[in-house]
Order: sequence, then C-alpha cells, then structure tokens
Amino acid sequence: MITFDQVTIQYEDTAEPVLRDVDLTVEEGELCLVVGHTGVGKSTLLGSVNGLVPHFTGGTLYGRVTVDGRDTADHPPRELADVVGVVGQDPLDGFVTDTVEEELAYAMEQLAVAPSTMRKRVEETLDLLGLADLRHRALHELSGGQQQRVAIGSVLTAHPRVLVLDEPTSALDPTAAEEVLAAVTRLVHDLGVTVLLAEHRLERVVQYADRVIHLPGDGRVVSGPAAEVFRTSSIAPPIVELARAAAWSPLPLSIRDARRAAAPLRARLGGVTPPPARPAPGTGRPVLLTARGITVTYQGVPAVREVDLDLRGGEITALMGRNGSGKSSLLWALQGSGPRKAGSVFVGEPGDPRAPDPRKVPAAEARQLVGLVPQTPTDLLYLESVKQELDQADAESGAVADRVPARTLLDRLAPGIPGTTHPRDLSEGQKLALVLAIQLAAAPRVLLLDEPTRGLDYQAKGRLIDIVDGLAAEGRSVVISTHDVEFVARAADRVVVMAEGDVVADGPTAEVIVASPVFAPQTAKILAPLPFLTVDQLAAVLDADADADANAGTDPVS
Repeated sequence: MITFDQVTIQYEDTAEPVLRDVDLTVEEGELCLVVGHTGVGKSTLLGSVNGLVPHFTGGTLYGRVTVDGRDTADHPPRELADVVGVVGQDPLDGFVTDTVEEELAYAMEQLAVAPSTMRKRVEETLDLLGLADLRHRALHELSGGQQQRVAIGSVLTAHPRVLVLDEPTSALDPTAAEEVLAAVTRLVHDLGVTVLLAEHRLERVVQYADRVIHLPGDGRVVSGPAAEVFRTSSIAPPIVELARAAAWSPLPLSIRDARRAAAPLRARLGGVTPPPARPAPGTGRPVLLTARGITVTYQGVPAVREVDLDLRGGEITALMGRNGSGKSSLLWALQGSGPRKAGSVFVGEPGDPRAPDPRKVPAAEARQLVGLVPQTPTDLLYLESVKQELDQADAESGAVADRVPARTLLDRLAPGIPGTTHPRDLSEGQKLALVLAIQLAAAPRVLLLDEPTRGLDYQAKGRLIDIVDGLAAEGRSVVISTHDVEFVARAADRVVVMAEGDVVADGPTAEVIVASPVFAPQTAKILAPLPFLTVDQLAAVLDADADADANAGTDPVS
C-alpha cells in the first residue's frame, strides 16, 4: 500500500537530511506506530505519504514514495485526498466549517459523494466517535479533546484507504483515547484500512501496533515487531521500561501480559515499601490562592459549579477529568481572564482584606499574581521572532522587583534557541518553553499549565518535571491540567479530579490515581496491589536488592 524506495528528504535550512535512504513497505491493513524523540522527523515521514512533503513544506525529496500505486512526487495532496486521510497535531488547523456536522460532511462534499451516502456516513461517524450529542455545536465551543475527535471523524467520513494520524490522542482523556483507538483498530481489522500513527504517549497505543517504525534521530528508519524494536530503542513506554528493569523476555506489550510476567516479582516484593515517587512537600506551606464558589457558564450551560480550591506554595497540583469536565474553564477563571459567573479568587493570605483578585486588577499586575500557559502556547505568541517576544515580556514586566530577564529564563528551560527564529518555527517543546519564559518573566506566585505535555516525548516530559519542581522549590504553586496519567504519577504532589464542573476527588497523588482504574499508571496496574506508581520506584528497590545480594555473595533473584 505504501512504499518508500531509497527516500531522502532534506530542507534548505538543515545541514543533514531529516530522512536518509529510507526503504520501507507498509502493507494493506497494517497499523504502524511511528516513534521517536521530538524533532527527529516523524511529521516529515507522515507528511510524505500524502504529498505535503515536499509539495507544501518545501525541501527536496530524493527517491520515490508511492501510495496505492501513485507516486507522491507526481500527485499533490489534492490528488491523493481520496486515498489518504490526514489528521494533524492541532485539529483547529484543519477545520474549515462552523459546526460538527458540517465539518464531518465537508470532505465528502469535496469528493462529490452522493448526499444520501453523506448522511449515512455522518451518522455512522457520530456514533463511532461518541459525537452524536455535539452534532450541532460550534467547533470553537468544544474542548480540545472534543475537537480532536471531530478532526478524526472528518477524515473517516471520506473512507480513505490510508489513515495518517499525528498524535491523535494527545488531547484526549484516557477513556476517550481508548474509544478512538478502538475505532481505529476496527477500521484496520474490519475494513483493511492502513494506518500510520505517530504518538508520544506510547503506553496508550503500543498494544495495538502490528509494527513499529522507529526514527533514532540520524535520518535512518528502523522497522520491525514492537517487542523487537523496543528492546533496544531509546524511547519506550513505561510497560517496556518496567520489563527492561525486571529483565523479562519476551517484552510484554499489554497490561494483561505484563501482569502474568510480574507474578513472581509481586510475590518477591510483597511487604516491601517502595521509596516515595516524589519528595514529600514541606510542612507549613502557605496558601497562595483561595478560590470560593467558582461558577462558570456558557450560554446558560454550567461548565464549573461552585468549586472551592486552595493552592499552596511549593505544591504541584494535577487537575484531571474527562474532556469537557471544566478543567480549562476553571483555570481561566482562576487566572482572571476567563468568564466567572459567581465566586471569588484571592491571591495572598486567606482572610487578608488586601489580597487582590486577579480579575479586578490591571493586566500587568494580574500577570504577577497568576500566570497561565494555554493548551495551544502559540495563542500567546504574536511577534516575528523569539527575541521580540522576550523583549516584549521584559518590557511588560519591568516593574517586577528582582526580575529575571526572559532570555535567561528561556536558556534555563530550552538553551540554544536563536533569537532570530520565528516562534512558529519552533518545536512544540520549544514553544512551550518560550511561553513559560514569557509568563515567568512577571514572576507570578501561581502558575497554571493547560495540557503542557502535548507534543512532548518522555525525555521532554522529564525536563518539564525538573522545571516545575524548580518552580515549586522557589515557593510557587503550580497547577497542571492534563490527561497524562504517567506524567502525573511522576510530577504531582496532589490530584484534583473534575466531572461535569464539580470537584469529585482531591487528595495526595498516590491515593487518588490508584483508586481509579482509569487514572492509574501502567506500573500501578501491573504491580497492584503493591504500592508502586513509577518504574523508578521499582528500579530503586531492585538495585538495592542487587547490591544487598552482591554484598552477601549471592546471585540476585529476578
């Protein structure tokens, strides 16, 4: 179905090719998972399948890419639209209509599908992706996860033979992600659709893959069965990292297989208390933000219902819940820019009559109280270069005492970004770092991050954890809205779960996420009922046992 024959792709501004001498064949009805660190060329590989590379992106393509017998060098994307459906990282970039139902029908209109067939396919797709209740909703009113499902649905209605998905579950909660992946798997097995899927949250998708295509970062492509590729790959999901730590062979790729392999390990570790997943927050932490009775409505529909929340300095709080539960609405209400029908927010000591409400002070002062990084960081980037963005942040934060220059902050977060670079040419991780630097230039006491791990690989998430740990160590309060349960297990001291605008759980991370099979990380599921949350905890125990066995002159037991 898809063939790469000695394909090399190089852009004008790069010294080395992004892809080099790639030979690859993807068969009909195969689900291929494309993996690799941020910036290694996954999007270039995917874009070459429908001709976006090089017809739209520029650069030079050497070799030959054929899809269903069509050479992409001779067929621009519009001539491949009936064969290849593409869903990019940002669903908003692909929307061309106003409502859900219109968006689902648009691609079929361009392909001249009969109206009776269009109606039938729209209904099927609405049910397939759980969008029936949203059919008449405006696209801009949907949550990020709902928009992502609509983007996938708008491609599926055209019944393409090849489906290219670039991080399709990045904005979805765990349940919605499972629904989407189950739908994609049905397309593969029932209709023979060929799927190329790039995803950073490998723990969600690895069990569905027929084959893994790994981009090590030197232009090469390594292809093979998932268990074979992940045994030596530089990037792997927690289930594989755990299997490596426990020296299991073959590598399990599903929770069921891993639990079976882990039975002896669970018996051996019975009664062992793992080290804490995170250092315990210090005692006596002051309350920096007090929210009472926060209520947000949109056109009379409640999004947040009378929420009370206290945020303490030095604490990292994860805000979780399904798509549309009110997380983003709550963050914007706390920051002061979003609508708030009722309730109060004060930044300062509880009960202090001088504690300001971010909503009621000038914008420059509000930035010093609460900073917010939205789901799409580029929403805050509007100038022509990184230097201009940083200089503007410094100018707006000039009155802040002991202020750290925005350039210094950026170099701490993501060193080496040239000031002349256009912000929209940065990688997702670099964009996040730039917006963080801009917000931190005002030295806010409370920092709110809305889905910051979208587009980040496991290494980049580790660096983000180091960043928020540093902010907490400075006495700030950090709130991270996310669906990434693995990130929460490693990063958060506290978890707040929302549902239909209400807070339904609030407590220490280990208590809240382990209590729910939906939010539990892979390590907790595999080793339950043992109190392990992360692979690092298990590795620390196994390393200590190995040292003890070595000192005793015995062989360690795996």
